[in-house]
Amino acid sequence: MNATPNSVVGVDTAKSVFQLYTVDKETGEVINQQIKRAQFLQWFANRAPCLIGMEACGGSQHWARKLQAMGHEVKLMSGKMVKAFVCGNKNDAADARAIYMAAQQPEVKTVAVKSEGQQAVLAMHRIRQQLVKVRTAQMNELRGLLGEYGEVFGRGRKAFDAGMKASLERLAERLPAPLIDTLRDQWNELGRLDERIARIEASLLAWLRQDGAAKAISAIPGVGLLTATAAVATMGQPKAFRSGREFAAWIGLVPAQTGSGGKVRLLGMSKRGDTYLRTLLIHGARAVLQHAKAPSPWLQQISQRRPPNVVIVALANKIARTIWAVLAHDRAYDKGHVSQRPLAAPAA
Repeated sequence: MNATPNSVVGVDTAKSVFQLYTVDKETGEVINQQIKRAQFLQWFANRAPCLIGMEACGGSQHWARKLQAMGHEVKLMSGKMVKAFVCGNKNDAADARAIYMAAQQPEVKTVAVKSEGQQAVLAMHRIRQQLVKVRTAQMNELRGLLGEYGEVFGRGRKAFDAGMKASLERLAERLPAPLIDTLRDQWNELGRLDERIARIEASLLAWLRQDGAAKAISAIPGVGLLTATAAVATMGQPKAFRSGREFAAWIGLVPAQTGSGGKVRLLGMSKRGDTYLRTLLIHGARAVLQHAKAPSPWLQQISQRRPPNVVIVALANKIARTIWAVLAHDRAYDKGHVSQRPLAAPAA
């Protein structure tokens, strides 16, 4: 951290009014003031470069890019990390002070500041994710409604479409026409959702072909179109992580821990970090485990010692580490590569 504690500013962002907290080193004056959105950047324009702490929430990426362009250092932190520093009642002033305190702690992990291009990719992922949820909910609703009339379908979209067509033909003989038309409209809506999802995936594919980093990690087994584009956009800068192990822990693919009196007990998966990326990595690992024609010796050995779900998470952890290694070292994926620790410097 390049900034000294006296040049730290805690910012509690909001829609219209921001709260600022800082302490002047020379005078010891505590500045804890509200400022309008329109004057926010102007307040920092004539200040010497400083460390600005903010919670990673709506709009924080935009302000982080603006402040970095002005020469300031920005530290984005999750709200869960900041909460531990809130003293007394929770309000804007207390939150700004907590952010100010948390920004000075090296142990508090940061959220990468992303470019507008990376955020655009993540926005497409979020829209696609929502469309998939709507499509699934609509299919389940149709299944439930038709189940009330004794019509049931097999699993999967193909079985659903075939069963839906036959069911509507049978039900048209004994149910009101307006209901049949409404059910058919809902069914046709699924096709329109399919088209919207396909267009987003085509846009992501075009971005992957142009982006060297996404193209490089797409060669890793278990990393497809969605995982490659989401990983590059979510990570931001690979060098922000000291190792692949830290990146995997940041995603939440490591065991949580609890302990006291020198005894540490490992729990289940921590599930910290980005849920969407973690889910993609786990699905990719499951696909590798089920469809690999020639599993690696490591995968064969761990499969003999651990339950399937534990193996899947372990493989997802390994995929995450491989992603970081490929991006951080700017090299192509090599299946036979063996990593080695750097040799220690000789003693003087």
